[in-house]
Amino acid sequence: MTFIKTTEQDSHYNHLEKMSIKDILNVINQEDHSVPKAVATVLPQIEILIAQIVKNLRKGGRLFYLGAGTSGRLGILDASECPPTFGVQHELVIGLIAGGDIAIRKAVEFAEDDIHQGWKDLQTHKVSTNDVVVGIAASGTTPYVVEALKACQIANISTGCITCNQGSPIAQVADFPIEVVVGPEVLTGSSRMKAGTAQKLVLNMITTTTMIQLGKVKGNKMVDMQLNNDKLVARGIRMVMNQLNVSKTEAQNLLNTHKNVRNVLKNYSDENT
Repeated sequence: MTFIKTTEQDSHYNHLEKMSIKDILNVINQEDHSVPKAVATVLPQIEILIAQIVKNLRKGGRLFYLGAGTSGRLGILDASECPPTFGVQHELVIGLIAGGDIAIRKAVEFAEDDIHQGWKDLQTHKVSTNDVVVGIAASGTTPYVVEALKACQIANISTGCITCNQGSPIAQVADFPIEVVVGPEVLTGSSRMKAGTAQKLVLNMITTTTMIQLGKVKGNKMVDMQLNNDKLVARGIRMVMNQLNVSKTEAQNLLNTHKNVRNVLKNYSDENT
């Protein structure tokens, strides 16, 4: 099958510069509506990847995201949200980007074309067969990511990928490929748009579902979240008040003593049985 980058195909819309603001917003919004529908078609593949991630994390492994540009930044964003949301160690989900941390804010020229650096970056973290490495590349061709996944497969490390082209090189070197085909962008080739949105939706699914499976959620509440700002403290207080039917003052005192919501619920239950 001939590999065609739908992410690079011409936009369905022309003469954008002649459109009104209202018309531009309408066409962008119209195209954005197609993204969750595209994600829905690959839910079985997402499920298989998550099952492997859960399996490996339960035996002490880690989840790595590897990407360049927008894809790399999205991986880092998702990884960075796991400790405050689910109370896990920073080393459990790790995001790596071509060009290093400076590339989070500023593009590093040709960093994504380095065929050796992705594997070197993983080795810095002593990647092992207990881990899962998920490459993120809208194009499906990013050398930094593709070559790193090749090296992972040689080393018997489980690999997944999130791409927005079908039959791409990255899918060929991923044990668990996810191909969310969202079609051409409104602005031709600007894969930070629909493709980036699709990647973000899939990443949300991966970590949220994984953490639920690992027992980091009770009911529908983030009982292991870190109480590191006023908003989260207030949320924690409300959760304790509702769960235990106690006053705001008592809920706050319990959180001050036990440090997070899960500990409060466990200790309060133990003390009152």
